Amino acid sequence: MSVIQSKNLTKYYGKVLALDGVDLEVNEGEVYGFIGPNGAGKSTTIRILLGLLRKTSGDVRLFGKDPWNDAVELHKRISYVPGDVNLWPNLTGGEAIDLFGRIRGDMDKKRRDQLLDRFSLDPSKKCRTYSKGNRQKVALVSAFASQAELFILDEPTSGLDPLMESVFQECVAEVKAEGKSVLLSSHILAEVEKLCDRVGIIREGKIVESGTLDELRHLTRTFMTVSTSNRIEGLDKVEGVHQLEIVGDEARFQVDSTRMDQVLKFLAQYEIKGLTSTPPTLEELFMRHYGESIQDAKGGE
Repeated sequence: MSVIQSKNLTKYYGKVLALDGVDLEVNEGEVYGFIGPNGAGKSTTIRILLGLLRKTSGDVRLFGKDPWNDAVELHKRISYVPGDVNLWPNLTGGEAIDLFGRIRGDMDKKRRDQLLDRFSLDPSKKCRTYSKGNRQKVALVSAFASQAELFILDEPTSGLDPLMESVFQECVAEVKAEGKSVLLSSHILAEVEKLCDRVGIIREGKIVESGTLDELRHLTRTFMTVSTSNRIEGLDKVEGVHQLEIVGDEARFQVDSTRMDQVLKFLAQYEIKGLTSTPPTLEELFMRHYGESIQDAKGGE
């Protein structure tokens, strides 16, 4: 069952096209990674899903309902954590969490106390004294202590240290195990790679790739190192082989995943002594789409 579904979602800011036909689907019990650089359209998409922005055209549904027209009803089923949390300066962290709980009306107090301990958050301090990381903790405790069915998390671990990042990952795994859904927008590619069942890469307002990590890996190259008894010759002419380096009896290269079988058959004639194969990381998939634009941006600085 689809918890989030958008088809040909478009958003203009005046004459500026922010979203250009975004197709997005998040299923029940799924963690979906939504990645892309600043300005790609992630936050605009999330604001439309939350009913904070009105789409220009296309169709978008949460639990089968319209997020703009049915926002009040839908918000009872959603927990949202932004990347920069603003809190009431004169309330303590605990008071802020309890206020969020009263607004929602579904806070599990026992779980709240457990989360305060796990995130090492002192609830007695005023919010104005909190660091950015502690403000994020307030929002995360509030979200995960709720009975929400869908968690929309927009750069939720911004400001957290690696230990707290690990606690966050545990919390996501727990809500997933309960059959709940998570839309996770993050710049931390290792986080997305570890947590997400499927990933959507957005660039300039368009979803340029979407699927499981294994499906996306079929679209890129695998890194291989092979050592042989006999010196390899002609590997550079085999279709699908890229960036070949041969040093002594060892060859290092990249190979298109679709050509792996042919390459291994070719290498077998040289008596393989050792072989390592490293599938591409999400970061490599990401850079495949943004490498040029990132380098251009750096060159213009």
